[in-house]
Amino acid sequence: MKVAILMGSDKDMPKMEACASVLDDFGIENEVQVMSAHRTPEKVAEFTTNARANGFGVIICGAGKAAHLAGAVAAHTTLPVIGVPIAAGGLGGVDAMWSTVQMPTGIPVATVAIDSSANAGYLAASILSVTDEAIAAGLSDYRDGLKG
Repeated sequence: MKVAILMGSDKDMPKMEACASVLDDFGIENEVQVMSAHRTPEKVAEFTTNARANGFGVIICGAGKAAHLAGAVAAHTTLPVIGVPIAAGGLGGVDAMWSTVQMPTGIPVATVAIDSSANAGYLAASILSVTDEAIAAGLSDYRDGLKG
C-alpha cells in the first residue's frame, strides 16, 4: 500500500518534506499532491473517493490557517487520515491545529503536532505495519535505535 501526502499549497512543501523522507526510509511508496479544500474541492473529493481503489492505505494532509483539508478528505473516505497542522499565519499554527483536531464524531482525523510531518510519516508507517511485516521490523529497528 502507498501513502498519499496532500497539502493545501505548494508553500507547505518545505514543512511536509520530512514526511516523505520518513516514508522513503521505510520503503513506503508515497505520492505528493497539492490540492486545496477551498480552491479545488472537487479535486479533493475525486482523489479521496478513489484513493482506496488506487492503492492508498493512508492519507496525510498538511495545511495551515483554516486547515480544512484533512477534514474534507476524511469526509470522503474511511481510510486513515492524518492531519499535520502547519504554522502559516500569525497564530503560529494553533488555528490550523484546532481546525484539524475538531472533527465531528464518526469522521476522525488523527492529528500530529504543529509542523510535525515526520511524526505523520511514522504514524502512517505504524498503521501500515499492522499488515506489513517488513515495515513492522523497520519500525522496531528504528525505535531500538532511539534508545541510544
